[in-house]
Amino acid sequence: MALSLPGFFQRGPQPLLGIDISSSSVKLVELSAGAKTGLRLERYAIEPIERGAVVDGNIENPEQVADALTRAVKRSGARGKAAALALPSSAVISKRIMLAAGLLEEDYDLQVESEASQYIPFAIEEVNLDYQILGMAAQSTEDVEVLLAASRKEKVEDRVAVAEMAGLTPTVIDVEPYAARIAIDHVSSFLPNHGESMILAVFDIGQSNTSLTVVFNGQTIFERDQNFGGMMLTQEIMRLYGLTFEESEQKKRSGELPDNYATELLAPFVEQATTEAARALQFFFTSTPYSRVDRIFLAGGCAVTPGLAEAIADRSRVPTEIMSPFQGMEVGSGIRERQFRLDAPALMVGCGLAMRRFDK
Repeated sequence: MALSLPGFFQRGPQPLLGIDISSSSVKLVELSAGAKTGLRLERYAIEPIERGAVVDGNIENPEQVADALTRAVKRSGARGKAAALALPSSAVISKRIMLAAGLLEEDYDLQVESEASQYIPFAIEEVNLDYQILGMAAQSTEDVEVLLAASRKEKVEDRVAVAEMAGLTPTVIDVEPYAARIAIDHVSSFLPNHGESMILAVFDIGQSNTSLTVVFNGQTIFERDQNFGGMMLTQEIMRLYGLTFEESEQKKRSGELPDNYATELLAPFVEQATTEAARALQFFFTSTPYSRVDRIFLAGGCAVTPGLAEAIADRSRVPTEIMSPFQGMEVGSGIRERQFRLDAPALMVGCGLAMRRFDK
């Protein structure tokens, strides 16, 4: 194995801080075992980072990102040092392969490394590689299905460096869609019949990108990314009102904008977001054997945009709700409820990373 860390799939020690680094902010989540429920949200923080510090998932200015992470740790009051971080899917090559069942661990290591060399366009020494045995293959009783993931070492090392500069110990390196799936599976467990036989569409609407993940019976059956996000609304606020980027972001979240904001900027943005969601769902229907979606969840910072969930539900004729990855969890006494409701949808990846602590 070429890993210097436990890998993409392993759980961390206790406690474990879930650290989500995006183009707009650093998000921290810490969970513990609940007294009455399975999990408890102890603390969280969201700290903005300067524009350009992270571009397309690449950390361009490690010092600025580390400063934001340091602030998040301090503001949240987190006492743990072990951290789980994630790479964007664009930085990771993942592949499902079939291998013979019943091999020794060292034999799987060799087999996976051999198979990986067929799919990775880099020398095997230049990548971090990990794998997880998913279970017996559906078509064969003699094979197991294995998920392998590989990333350039420099991509991993950038996140390791940021964590270490903030005084943390990077313990788990995950992949953002895998971490998000942990949170999605947690939420779906509260649906009727634990969500079984339901086709769930999750739109994660961030600053510059929207990702659609469609899940059916515990399997991801469709994924799609779109270049659309809340930055478009922020830029329009900057243009119309002559505000700075930081001022525009703050007033967009607080709603402290002139009366014409709702009609001139917010309504067109909601309409465009609804159209983008409809297009993504239509692409799902035309490129897969499926012809329905039973529930739509909205996650990400833009999920709480006023009127968006209602507009998507009206256009799609599908029940639509804003997703909190902390559904059914206890919440620490130090967390302010009103602000938490606004922040929770943006913490899906961070929550999934923190839940690695409780992997069976």
